[in-house]
Amino acid sequence: MFDQVIRGATVLDGTGAPGHRADVAINGDTIAAIGDLDDRGRHEVDGAGLMLMPGVVDPHTHYDAQLHWDPTASPSNDHGVTTVIGGNCGFTLAPLRPADADYTRRMMAKVEGMPLAALEQGVDWRWESFGEFLDTLDGSIAVNAGFLVGHCALRRYVMGADAVGQTASPAQIEAMVAVLRSSIEAGGLGFSTTLSKTHSDGDGQPVASRWATPDELVTLCAEVGRHEGTTLEGIVNGCLDGFTDDEAALLGRMSAAANRPLNWNVLTIDGAKPDFVAQQLRASDLAAAEGGRLVALSMPVLVPMNMSFNSFCGLWLLPGWQDVLGVSVAERMARLRSAEVRSGLLARSHSPEAGVFRRLADWDRYVIGDTYSAVNDGLKGRVVGDVAAERGQDPFDCLLDIVLHDDLRTILWPMPNDNDARSWALRKQVWLDERAMIGGSDAGAHLDRMAGAPYPTRFLGDMLRGRQLLNVEEAVRLITDAPARLFGLADRGRIEVGRRADLVLFDPATIGAEAATLVNDLPGGTARLTARAIGVERVWVNGTVTTAAGAPTGATPGTVLRAGRHTTTVTAR
Repeated sequence: MFDQVIRGATVLDGTGAPGHRADVAINGDTIAAIGDLDDRGRHEVDGAGLMLMPGVVDPHTHYDAQLHWDPTASPSNDHGVTTVIGGNCGFTLAPLRPADADYTRRMMAKVEGMPLAALEQGVDWRWESFGEFLDTLDGSIAVNAGFLVGHCALRRYVMGADAVGQTASPAQIEAMVAVLRSSIEAGGLGFSTTLSKTHSDGDGQPVASRWATPDELVTLCAEVGRHEGTTLEGIVNGCLDGFTDDEAALLGRMSAAANRPLNWNVLTIDGAKPDFVAQQLRASDLAAAEGGRLVALSMPVLVPMNMSFNSFCGLWLLPGWQDVLGVSVAERMARLRSAEVRSGLLARSHSPEAGVFRRLADWDRYVIGDTYSAVNDGLKGRVVGDVAAERGQDPFDCLLDIVLHDDLRTILWPMPNDNDARSWALRKQVWLDERAMIGGSDAGAHLDRMAGAPYPTRFLGDMLRGRQLLNVEEAVRLITDAPARLFGLADRGRIEVGRRADLVLFDPATIGAEAATLVNDLPGGTARLTARAIGVERVWVNGTVTTAAGAPTGATPGTVLRAGRHTTTVTAR
């Protein structure tokens, strides 16, 4: 007798092979048998009319903090994610000296949009080493979770406050290598870093990793290559604005030094700019010439995201905008009433230096979300351009007047300009390109501004009943087996006998996600955007049901994935 048997579902095994009806048996945490099974299970699940797939591997999350107060990594597990990779973009909560906890909290609040109150009240911060951080999660999480070692934490641990503003001495680099070595030996999956101008700390200064020299980066990557089952992740300015040859060569050198693939986030796709996509993927070819391998992450859905002049968001990344917005709300409002300030902001939002963030400057195409004043009653759901036309105003002036009436609290939803047939055709090309991979949800970060976590159910629903750009078998492969292979998760990502029973049972007729909504359920009563899954019947992690009929079961069977113990080595060449 088996522990569990899932009867009669259409099995999508993760390889891309055609789906087939079969029974799947589970013993303990392992898939025990697949086929037309006579033996019964102590627990039987009727899968007739449903599809069974491997659990989704989300390659780019920031659940480092949230897992301490939310073991389910909500809402990711609801949407079929069974494995998350954290510690991306150079940001981790360890290693950490006790005196640096406040700095780290404020940095994460700024750069990754985690509410400060949630970080203060939802995390106990009782660790120093990376291994101690991992130990706090053992046995207490509902998903499998692996974490890269963040460059910013390494620099701060070794250099203290000098990590920001100073280059590292040879002795300090040697010390960072030693801490990285011990962190990986304790289970860190590898190394992550950022050189992106979009990343600043709680004091408004470039984060620590942005002060590193190429030699420091390559030296740290070389240490990664000395350990089994490791990988790399990195971000430079060109990830958003377009790679220079020097940036591609640097990423290639980093990958070659470790002989490990390096994934980067995120490749934006706009059918009106196909040359940009080709240029970004060409960086992988340049890196290959250096002996490295670059893998672009790209989202398969348009991620719901809100903007607000009341808190840090993408608008701050427009050139010159942080100088105007980075003051008290009262002073900010005073500045935004100035015609001269408005003119300057508008001009710079459309300037070449705004780069990819010019996408945020279509002011007439913003949809008005929640409003908070009587003057703005009735505006929710309306488009700024339409309101401006009725009032005889310029759209940007109209938008600013609306948010000022709400003391800047108005929620604004930018309408995507890349939701056309050309863009979707280009996305399909990227999904199938070996230089790219589906990912980039940022789940666990930017909590009140974006909702990337539901991408698996939205993607599957679109491929089954919407645009149908791929067959469902290939769609499943791209979000399960493909990322599992990149990270060397040899016993996950496929439905095969002997592999871990990370499984998702879903209804192909309904699979999808509800609209994103703002809820105040974080520690300290702070807010986040979330969305419920539709059509997900059950999710298993290591053979245990963690989600049933859209609700968590309370079980915490997740494994803290440690390099070399739960991962095998994937080389760059």
